[in-house]
Amino acid sequence: MRVAPGGSKQWMFLYRWHGKPTEIGLGGGRARELAPLAKAREIASQYRAMLAQGINPKDAKKPPVSTTFGECADKVIEEKKQAREANGRPWSAKHLWQWEQSMKDHAAALRPHDVAKIDTDKVLEVLKPHWKDRQVTAGRLRSRIETVLDWAKAKGLRQGENVARWRGHLEHLLTERGAQPIHHAAMDYYELPAFMIELQKQQSLAARALQFIILTASRSGEALKATWQEIDFERGIWTIPGSRMKAGKEHRVPLSEPVLAILKALHEVRLSDLVFAGLKPNRPLTGMTIHLLLDRMKIEGITIHGFRSCFSDWAHETTTHQSEVIEMCLAHAIENRTERAYRRGDLFAKRTEAMTAWANFCTGQAGKVIHHEFGRDAKRGVRRT
Repeated sequence: MRVAPGGSKQWMFLYRWHGKPTEIGLGGGRARELAPLAKAREIASQYRAMLAQGINPKDAKKPPVSTTFGECADKVIEEKKQAREANGRPWSAKHLWQWEQSMKDHAAALRPHDVAKIDTDKVLEVLKPHWKDRQVTAGRLRSRIETVLDWAKAKGLRQGENVARWRGHLEHLLTERGAQPIHHAAMDYYELPAFMIELQKQQSLAARALQFIILTASRSGEALKATWQEIDFERGIWTIPGSRMKAGKEHRVPLSEPVLAILKALHEVRLSDLVFAGLKPNRPLTGMTIHLLLDRMKIEGITIHGFRSCFSDWAHETTTHQSEVIEMCLAHAIENRTERAYRRGDLFAKRTEAMTAWANFCTGQAGKVIHHEFGRDAKRGVRRT
């Protein structure tokens, strides 16, 4: 109890915060207004519990500051923009516009809410309208909401698990897409040329393997287990046996000039039948090796499989290639049973054109026009330029 010279009395709670003597008044004033001792002890007990949890009772007394989801989203965009500019890789106008559109239009319902009170139901209300028919948009929107909520938690503006997290959370609540594929985290395709420049600077077999995976739009398991016997340098074809294909059917991949250049350089120093041999005898590189490469390059939030999504987005949004050609480039099975029954060829000639254009885009030569003339030999993969 502190008694002032004028006679007023007040209960005080005394403690140390980071070694500094601190005190909080527990109520008082005139003698008849002095808080009961039992009440003062109850409040003091609550403050001691806060201290045990590492909370400063004086901060707990302050009214909480409400920060909206919209304010957090705007700050995340600005920080990302500044970080990219500082690293010499500024956002393109289109990428910035996509982020802003996601956060201001698609996530408009979240913007006025206190970020600390964003729950699963609010996130689902935003995602469900797009989930069935606009899967790419919905997937990126979910990822960006997750990023904003992670940022808010790091800033102390919210607590608990991220309610926009896919694995172990939303994947169990957004199953109405049925057998449609889950979109793997991927960078936007227009960032790929700059990424490929950085990847070329990496002097490791993992970097060459990732270049090969990207330029062939193949699955990592198919690429990392490739053998030299599967590579036909003369005709520019990589033949993957059915035993290693998801559909169980042999698949031919047209090899562009950048891919052939990578393979020829590796072939000169080969020590194994495997194109991408690991450290253990007769064992290929693992996907983890490539993930570690991405970590060293400080590339976050993407998956190896996501580069196939990059190819799909690029092909559908910027080219006139037919959907069936794009799907065959990705070795996807034809879903229509009737069409599958009548489809005898593998569209190799058209796929060669598509993969050449993709390689030119990835290597920064998108404006380069390459004319291919395909004759009767095209079905066998012979190319005349």
